Amino acid sequence: MRALEVLERADVVVYDRLSQESLLDLAPLGAERIDVGKAPGLTRRTQEEINALLVERGKGGATVVRLKGGDPFVFARGGEEAAALLDAGIPFEVIPGITSAIAVPAYAGIPVTMRHSSTSVTIVTGHEDPGSGEEGTVDWRAVAQVGGTIVVLMGVARIGRIATALMAGGRSPDTPVAAVQWGTRPEQRTVRATLGTIGTEKLGTPSVIVIGEVAAYDLSWYEKRPLFGRTIVVTRAREQASELVAKLAALGAETVEVPAIAVQDAEDGGAGLRVAAAELGSYDWVVLTSPNGARALLEALRTLGLDPRAFGRSRLAAIGPGTAEALAAGNVLVDLVPPQFVAESLVDVFPDPPPDRPGRILLARAAQARDVLPKGLAARGWEVEIVEAYRTVAAGLPEERRAELASADMVTFTSSSTVTRFLDAAGPDAVPPVVATIGPITAATAREHGLRVDIEAPVHTIDGLVEAILAWMASEPSPKSV
Repeated sequence: MRALEVLERADVVVYDRLSQESLLDLAPLGAERIDVGKAPGLTRRTQEEINALLVERGKGGATVVRLKGGDPFVFARGGEEAAALLDAGIPFEVIPGITSAIAVPAYAGIPVTMRHSSTSVTIVTGHEDPGSGEEGTVDWRAVAQVGGTIVVLMGVARIGRIATALMAGGRSPDTPVAAVQWGTRPEQRTVRATLGTIGTEKLGTPSVIVIGEVAAYDLSWYEKRPLFGRTIVVTRAREQASELVAKLAALGAETVEVPAIAVQDAEDGGAGLRVAAAELGSYDWVVLTSPNGARALLEALRTLGLDPRAFGRSRLAAIGPGTAEALAAGNVLVDLVPPQFVAESLVDVFPDPPPDRPGRILLARAAQARDVLPKGLAARGWEVEIVEAYRTVAAGLPEERRAELASADMVTFTSSSTVTRFLDAAGPDAVPPVVATIGPITAATAREHGLRVDIEAPVHTIDGLVEAILAWMASEPSPKSV
């Protein structure tokens, strides 16, 4: 919670390659984000340069967050950075994390201690001082004789030499070993071996290596989640994607956010919607077709200093539960939601206009939308006034996202506009092998553009889309299963 608090008010976030991108989203939009991550063979900045950067930003009076993976004081050089700040007279705070030596084995189903077999844990760095020579600075024979569990961080490059030294110190070649790469992330992968064979295994970085009897335990839970090993592209507008991303991630999927659209104010800056909002009580019905339209109308009311009482005798219709929930967040209850969450269904269940006078409907929607609803309601005898509540425009596609698209298993489309905007930005060749859509209208748009639709959610909501993906995936082997 404390980490969340400081991230939410950060002016600058200095982060490394172990930081989840979603953590960076917790900082304010205008915060400066500086990548100082290190990788084998790649160093963006030296440690001295990182120290100098923190001092420079700190002296400037900014609120600086140094975001690290794991615990900042466990082989993360946080102590060096804190010392540099202390020497420069810059106040700082340390927010402890959970070291990867403990967190990563837990995500792999490996308890680092067990009451009867391992009553101690030794955490050792495998990334020793390059100037220490072949023998290194760690007395691995002494470590071997301590007993219990050994957890090696940053030891992939030297694991063969480390294993040999541990066996020379008395550990059996049959001692179980587990190397967990990218622990706690959707791409987590566990390689199991013995002390005698681990040196011949192909291990990736970063990996946490667990050595000892506990490494034989396989209390797997994270890697058994139903969508584990799948990479799914989410194309919703960034401000709307969090719900779908969270649900897919909770089921084990790796998500790639490629916002195909961005939601913007109406062309007139919302003037037309504010005029309509000031006269809500004069309509028989107010019809909203999306959460975006609902939020825009509520914002127009707030701008005018009005509250839900402005609806007066007007009744409300929402095309789906998501729109109804957006209105409920503003203390506005909906009178009508159709059984199927599409315009055609709303037209079918909509009541007839009053017999003694013209019936008026305010339809607040996106700038570009199908004509099914206004034409269908007009054919029923209603007078329909359409007001532009918002616009969707194409979002840019960063080059790094193109590379991620190439390895994705599936793309999700939650509206027709996400289909068209995604294809405009990325092109048809960038579409992943499996296409999932939130309902028949979106599916029809995808097919019109030549895409094969593999999944069409029968319930046209985010939950319905996730359930449809789960049902489809249940019959498909994971392409990344190990």
